[in-house]
Amino acid sequence: MTERSPWGRLVAAQFAAGAANHLLPAGAGATVVNLRFLTRCGLSTRRAATAPAVKAAVGGTVRCALGLALLAASPGTVRLAARVPHVSLLLSVAAGVVVLAVAISGRLRRVVARAVADVRDVHRYRARACALWGGSVAFALLHAGVVVAVVHAIGLGLPVSRVVMAYLVAGGAAAPLPTPGGLGSLDAALALALTAAGAPGPAAVSTVLGYRLLTGWLPMAPGLLVPAILVRRSAL
Repeated sequence: MTERSPWGRLVAAQFAAGAANHLLPAGAGATVVNLRFLTRCGLSTRRAATAPAVKAAVGGTVRCALGLALLAASPGTVRLAARVPHVSLLLSVAAGVVVLAVAISGRLRRVVARAVADVRDVHRYRARACALWGGSVAFALLHAGVVVAVVHAIGLGLPVSRVVMAYLVAGGAAAPLPTPGGLGSLDAALALALTAAGAPGPAAVSTVLGYRLLTGWLPMAPGLLVPAILVRRSAL
């Protein structure tokens, strides 16, 4: 977004958003916390709602771009993608439903038009555009890096390219499913993708548990404490 927000409180709010994301389905927890935080910062409800939508749209675009780049750079990962054929079908159907809903609903068309206008405004500022796209790339690569680190720690000899592709495929498959924090859906998809990449079943499950520990359960501790502090300071 083009407006400035208090940096320290913004970072703290993301810990609260991460904790809330594990309680409500389909990313609703983080969206609600960020919406409340941004309205407290003085943004209108529409502007506050557009910011997370822009972030989510760019994040999905980045994941697709990273997957295509990985396929081009490492053709061996094509076999992994081919073993999970339902992913592309599921994403195509979801995209078709979204496009149809936007085409039918005038209200949705207005919402999309406002979001496009906000994206255009952000891209007028080079630093903000770099933060938007760079942050989305960093998020995907850091999470993929955690999976790679866990795979290395338990002694699996899988190529890095296959592990990263497994994470991208699993994330794309789990995204449309309404489970809190991807719990269950991402776990099953990641285990399946790692198995398709050549990992034994028990090792794939161990990798998923290690990934969850580092990216979900450990950050929950500060995430559960931060909301009370932010509410006391009228930031939420």
